[in-house]
Amino acid sequence: MTRDEFNAYCGGLKAVTHVIQWGNASVWKVGGKIFAICSKWGAGDGQKIGFKCSDMSYALLCEQKDIVPAPYLARAKWVQVETPEAMSDEDIKLYIQQAYTIVAGKLTKARRAELGL
Repeated sequence: MTRDEFNAYCGGLKAVTHVIQWGNASVWKVGGKIFAICSKWGAGDGQKIGFKCSDMSYALLCEQKDIVPAPYLARAKWVQVETPEAMSDEDIKLYIQQAYTIVAGKLTKARRAELGL
């Protein structure tokens, strides 16, 4: 998944905001809370996609080749997809949708109502 495809997909989710921060990382938020990042962090030249996971998904994904605990965010159950071959675009979309749902679900009831969630 390219950065443009990543941004297009994330931008299609309801009530999201997009910022560029941390050295040109593309950061997507819902209710001010981050759910997905596309960046060039770490070694190598390619884009890396990171997202919030459920506890079970985090445990399973960290066992996969070229998927690692996300730098700085692993304690919050985030993973980083290191190479395009590590996960299909469709699977990345499913996990981003799950990340969005997890993060949105942790917002207060009033904040979710304010955002139309």
